Order: sequence, then structure tokens, then C-alpha cells
Amino acid sequence: MSNLENFRKQAKQVVRWHREGYFPVAAQIRDKLPRFGHYSDSEIMRAAFKLSDAQELVARREGFDDWQALRSGANALTPSEHVRQPVLSSVSAQLFVADVAASCEFFTEKLGFTVDFVYGEPTFYGQVVRDTARLALRLVCEPVFVGDIRAREHLLSASITVDTAAEIKQLFLDFQAAGVPFHQPLRKEPWGARTFVVLDPDGNLILFAGPAE
Repeated sequence: MSNLENFRKQAKQVVRWHREGYFPVAAQIRDKLPRFGHYSDSEIMRAAFKLSDAQELVARREGFDDWQALRSGANALTPSEHVRQPVLSSVSAQLFVADVAASCEFFTEKLGFTVDFVYGEPTFYGQVVRDTARLALRLVCEPVFVGDIRAREHLLSASITVDTAAEIKQLFLDFQAAGVPFHQPLRKEPWGARTFVVLDPDGNLILFAGPAE
């Protein structure tokens, strides 16, 4: 298969993901196409997205300005020339929950997140966001962990950081005032960081951390 044909297949796959509502593709679209840069995941998935958009995304991912430039140069490349070191552009922790709607309510009402999207009929998947922190919520109707092992072993489901000691203190006070349940209150760790751990309705432990003063 020629390089160009491979890139055409990649572009068609991106279009298919967008059409089928495969939300992880939204991060690729936002990262590579500046006109989508201010859109949320759900806004990107609702927006019109054509094959030409996907071709531009593939071209930019390969280091070209546009699809025409990629077409001109693709077949001249050897495999060693066009393969580049992958760059990880985003990360989202996934929490297993028994009720996506109830989890969304907890994260929005108690922790100040907003619902980015929910998906499925009935809903089995969703995502909540606050600033640049993203948490995916996945419906699971059976126990995932044995007994109270998460609490006993302090098994974290997600870690979220802030930039200053003042922010971590204020965040803890905000959550405390909102009646958030804690697995661990605010404390100073031996290495200097200040942390606390929130307990969500499904027993997920979410670490919030900030630097030392």
C-alpha cells in the first residue's frame, strides 16, 4: 500500500469515528484543527465534519500544512522518514459507576465540574470537566473491586493537581463546605506536597494535590 493510500484510509477512519459518535476522536480534532480549538468534545461531535476536514487533520498530524502538501510529498517519503515519535496530547481517568446520572450530579453539584457529554440509550458513558481536568464515567452494573479493598489499600481512581498551596487549601475548604465526603482530609505529605482524597458515591478515590508552601 502506498503512503498516500494509507493516509486516505486514516482520514476515512476519522470521519467514521466522528459519524459514529466515538468521542475520543474529538481530542484529535481539537488539537490539529485550530478552528475547533475552542470547542468542547460534545460541541465537536455535534459540528459538521467532512472528509476534507479529516484529510487536513491527517496532513497536520504528519507535519504538512494541508492535504495538498501531503499528497505532493507522501509518496516520496520512506517509512523511516514519515514515522515520527508519538505525542500524547491528553489523558482522561475513567471511573466505574453504577449510575451515570447520579455521578454527574455529584461531580457538578459537589465538586464544581460541568457535564461535557453523556452517551447511550440508556446512558452508559459520559464525561465531566473542570478547567483542564477530565473524568470519564463508565457504567458498570457489577462489582469491579472485591469488598472494601479500595479503601483498605488506598487505591486511587484518579489524581488531579493544582498549581499552588493556596489553591489546594481553598479547594479543600470549598469541598468541605459543600458536604463532600473525604477518604483523607487535607494533609502535608512527607515529600512536601499537600493532598486530600475525595470519596465519590461509587467508592472511587480521587486524589487532589498541590505543592508545598
